[in-house]
Formats: sequence, C-alpha cells, structure tokens
Amino acid sequence: MKYDDKHIKNVAFVGSHHSGKTTLAETMLFEAGLIPRRGRVEDKNTVSDFHEIEKERQGSVFATPLHTEWRNYKINIIDTPGLDDFIGEVISSMRVADTALMVVNAQHGVEVGTEIIWDYIQRFHRPTVFVVNQMDHPDADFEKAFQSIVDLVGKNAIKIQYPYKTPDGKQAIIDVLKMKMYVFGPEGGKPEKHPIPDEEKEKAEQLHNELVEKAAENDEELMELFFEKGTLSEDEMKIGIKKGMLNLELFPVFTVSALNNMGSGRLMGFIDNVAPSASDMEAEMTMEGEIVETKPDGHPSLFVYKTFYEPNVGKVTYFKVKSGKVKSGDKLLNPRTGETENLGQLYIVNGKKREPVDELTAGDLGAVIKLKSTETSDTLSDPEHPVRYNPIRFPEPRLRKAVKATSKNEEEKLQDALKRIHSQDPTVVIKYDREMKQQLVGTQGELHLQIVDWLLKKDFGVQAEFTKPKISYRETIQRPATASYRHKKQSGGAGQFGEVHLKIEPYYEGMPDPEGFPVRGMEEDELPWGGKLVFVNSIVGGVIDARFLPSIKKGILEVMESGPMTSSPVRDIRVIVYDGKMHPVDSNDISFKIAGAQAFKKAFMDANPKLLEPIMDVEVKVPEDALGNVMTDLQGRRAIIMGIDSAGKYQKITAKVPLAEMYRYSTTLRSLTQGRGTFTSKFDSYQPVPSNIQEELIKQHQAEKENA
Repeated sequence: MKYDDKHIKNVAFVGSHHSGKTTLAETMLFEAGLIPRRGRVEDKNTVSDFHEIEKERQGSVFATPLHTEWRNYKINIIDTPGLDDFIGEVISSMRVADTALMVVNAQHGVEVGTEIIWDYIQRFHRPTVFVVNQMDHPDADFEKAFQSIVDLVGKNAIKIQYPYKTPDGKQAIIDVLKMKMYVFGPEGGKPEKHPIPDEEKEKAEQLHNELVEKAAENDEELMELFFEKGTLSEDEMKIGIKKGMLNLELFPVFTVSALNNMGSGRLMGFIDNVAPSASDMEAEMTMEGEIVETKPDGHPSLFVYKTFYEPNVGKVTYFKVKSGKVKSGDKLLNPRTGETENLGQLYIVNGKKREPVDELTAGDLGAVIKLKSTETSDTLSDPEHPVRYNPIRFPEPRLRKAVKATSKNEEEKLQDALKRIHSQDPTVVIKYDREMKQQLVGTQGELHLQIVDWLLKKDFGVQAEFTKPKISYRETIQRPATASYRHKKQSGGAGQFGEVHLKIEPYYEGMPDPEGFPVRGMEEDELPWGGKLVFVNSIVGGVIDARFLPSIKKGILEVMESGPMTSSPVRDIRVIVYDGKMHPVDSNDISFKIAGAQAFKKAFMDANPKLLEPIMDVEVKVPEDALGNVMTDLQGRRAIIMGIDSAGKYQKITAKVPLAEMYRYSTTLRSLTQGRGTFTSKFDSYQPVPSNIQEELIKQHQAEKENA
C-alpha cells in the first residue's frame, strides 16, 4: 500500500536501558498483523534485536528501523539502545524522527538514560510522547513515574491515560481524551470498552478538563471555542494537542504493558491521528541556505542517517526521503563526493528483513544496498537541483585507547575493519597520531569499546590489543641561555667546518626585538606541533655567509622536532644567531646544520628546560548529591576548578584537567554518579608539568631508550 506524506509517521523509541522499547515495538508489529507471534528479548527472537551481539547481551546495541501499518497509516519505528555508550544511535535516529516516544519503566520512573536522551530531544526540538510501561507489574507506581516525568519536562506533561484495577481484579486503562475505560483480559490484546466507573468519574473529569485547557492554549481559535463552549470536542482537542506537541509545550503521557499487550493499539491510534508527520514539521534549511519542504512534488532528495554492514549482504544505507519521490534505479548526486549513485532496489525494513518497493515518497524511511561512496550524514539529491542537508553532529569520544593488531600481518586488515566500524558508528573515532606513532580509537565509554572489540573479532576476524595512549608532551625553556659549537671533521680531502654562536630565549607573543643584537633578518615559523620558532639573524661582518643560515635553522628544527629531554617537540623559542666562523674550503651546509643543532642542544639544557603537558577544558554535569565525590576525584586528578553553576537539577563543574589524568575518567564518573553524570572535554592549552612528574617522565624516557 502507498502512503502520502500526511499518513507516514516516523517515531524514535527512546528511553533508558530495560525500559521495554524493543518489547513495545514487537507488540505493535504483532497488533498490526505484520508478525504472526511476538518474540521476547529473553528468547533472542525479536524483530528488532537481531544482531548476534544483541542476542548475546539481551539488549539493543544498534538502532533498528521497523515499520507497521495501522488503520491506513504507516508508522516507521526506530528502536534505539538505552545505554548512553550508544548515544550515537539515538542521535542519528532523532535526526530523522518526527516524534520521540519516550518509554519510562513504571517501577523506576525517569532514569539516567532518560535524562541524557531528553537533552538531545530538546536540541533536535522533537515532539515527545511519554509512555509509562509495565503498568501491570506488582511494583508499578504510575503516579510516582508521572511525577518523575513532570520533574523532567515541567508542567507541560499531561495525562492522556492512567491505569486502573477493576473491582474484579482486571487490568484497565482510563483514557481521559476519549473518556472511556479499556478493560483487558489476562492475555491482553483487544480490550473491552466500558464507561468510566462512578468512583473514577470525578478524577477523570478533572484530568479531561486539564487536557482541554492545555489543548486550547496552543491555538487562538480553539481558545475562543473553549471560552464560548466551556469545552472542546475530541477532534478539536486533537488539533490543540498536536500544535502543543509541535511547540514542545505539551507532552502527552500514556500507559501500557508492552509485555502483556495492553494499550498498544490505542497508542498506535494516537500516533496515527495526533502525532506530527514529516509534513507537519518545520521545513529544513540546507547548507546552502535553501528551505526545503517535505512535499512529494518537490525535487527528489534524501538524507542518510545510518550505515550498517551485514554479513553476506555488505553495506546497507538507511535514509529518509526529504523531498519529492525516489524510485528504484534513480541516479542521484552526492554533493560531498561529486559522485552519482545508482539507488538500485529500494527497500522498507523490519529489522534484518527487507521488503522491496518501487518508490518512496517524501517523509518515508527506506534502505538501499551497496552504495559506493555514500556515508552517514550524506545527502543524495537530483543532479539538476543539488542540495546538501546539515550533517549529524556526534559527541566527541570520552574514552581513547591505542589499538594495534596482535599480529603484525593483520595491521592492514585492522585498519580496514576500523574504517568500516567508524562508517557504521561515527561515534567510534579513528585517528593515527603521527607524533606518537600509534593508532587511536575513541569511544563513548568502556562498554562501547567492548562492542568495538567484539565486532573486530567476530565480524572482521581481527584480534586487537588496546592500551593506554601515550601523551603528547612538549618541551620549552624558562630563561635565556647562550652556547656555541664548532663542528670540525678532517679525513683526507675536503673536510667539514662550521662554528655557530647563538642565544635562545623563551618566546611570547608581542615580545620586543632582542636587546644588544642587530636584527638583520627575522623569520617567524608556526610549528606543525604548535607554538613558534623565531629565528633571528644577527650576524655582523659576514662571519657566517648568509647562504648557511637556512642550514643552521634546519639543524635547530630537527632538534626541536625531537627535544633533548624526552624526545617531545620543542615550542615557543627565539633563537638569535650572532657569531661564528667559516673555513674558505671546508665550510658547507652539513657542517653548519650540525653546528646549529649542537649549539641549540647545549643552550637548551642550560635554559632551565621545562616539560609541558596538554590541559583539557572539562565540563562535568552531575546530580547535586554526587557533587562532593566528583569534586574530590577531580582534585585528585590535579584539576583546577574554574567554576560551579546550577543547570536545572544538576550541578555543572568547569575545570582545567591534565590529559594524562583523564584516562578512564568516563568509567570513574559513571561509578561515582551511578551513571547519572556526563562530561565533555576539549583541548585548552599546554601548561608546565610539576617538577616531580617531570623527573619521572625523563627517567621513564631514558629507561625506554636504553631498552630500545
């Protein structure tokens, strides 16, 4: 069946780990008749968690696209993981969803994962439905769970339903939008519809009136109708609820038992009739500043939100049609690469099952196999009307490790596997550190790293070793020093001779010209590893020919690339070459290069050399009750606390922390805050290392040189 843009609803199922997202998705597919029976996470046979590692872990690791059809509507579901190590899967899903469906466990209410995801819902400005799951569990507490939602989103959370036990012990849901009671049998499924019992009428009427007022607030016409009639019809309320959802000023709250199939049909009906479709959402601006509306009669364009490598299939590309219609066999341009891609066969997806379709219209989600050069965040569009949508912004890694293949013969295989893993999950960041000569992999945490290791072994057949990464230190000086060096070599025939006298001093921006030396030339070099070398020619009387000065500088730069103390690069030094000697026959470039290098080394070691370490600008967000423990831990990491501010229910700590002390911080923070803390870090500057640590690092370097 073909659906237009108004009858396609894209919903991302989000929520904390074990809240029941996968079970709810399975129940919806069953209710719609797309699967003959419901699988169970414990039985490892759900449509969504089909990957081997998900079956092994009994939980979602990847975001899985699904779809169901309900009363002439198509609901595209993306079932996302609940652990924040896999937040990239949530972010990419949110990018193409038009509604977030936040599943909350009735026993625990809003949990850690829910709070973290809520931040991203707000960033993407996504209408959100809250679903309190496991309403029939003996330890369920709907009112407490609802209050936790109010604590999260404020008073804009509004009950559409609440659970009720009938006098004969049956599980029921009272719906204050439809003003009906749905009574379920022990097996769940299709409920019986009953009037609201007398003892619940007052409560239901009060909630109904609150819902009417909230719906009316979002539309002037509805507000006038409300004042005129004192109430709104169900259809009028639906209009107001949708507008409130689009403005993020109304968050409907439902209740279900996904496991026992209670309430899922009513929830699907609400998604159909009220939740925004792609065409209801604000039009998107392209990177070129063009506004593109989600309309089927526009130029064809699609946005890639996910890439996945399936065994025996290869690369599967998941996309949302942003405008127009796309057909099997269409040729669309990738503006990033300039390549034209042949779409081949189009598919709609339920987990690992793909169903071929001829065409997909604006607002719909689909997949295609074996695109050549298209990756996550790419746009494919009409070659005659190219557009490019803004890419997904993924968070920076919170954990970095050095990685190498356990067998040298598999290094190339490892590199290829890591590229594919990054393609599949852009929050896995791969970088080769040329300075430290090591391959680095960045992840969102220890669990995320374990998944990378699992994929390397099981999907790519590569055994890898992960170790603590080396730190990129820098060397500099703290006072001026002078030195000279004569290079003289005679071994028959032409010899080598060069003598260099120089002064070095710490460089800083805006420093005055050197005192007591004529400046006959000054070169300022931005160094590849950061900082500067300022090279001053103060030679008088031609004691060193100008043609040898580049060789002296070259010798100095070679020493600076691998410094005298720990072989770390040297930065921020001014060198004044002021005297020297030449030989009419034996002087040459190599002689002055060696003399310059050796003079620089001698001066450097006399200039109170100092080791610098990278300092990170760190922002930590923690619950108030964990603030003391987190502060104590940061101070133990040599952190300088810059400030503490309130951020809602959280405290935000800003600090400068040495990179050397940040190793495995994500694991420690998770332990200190029971998973409720988050942090970001970015490079700030290089600062001096404490003397005792500098001595240890120099000793360690000497030992490594001796053992090499």
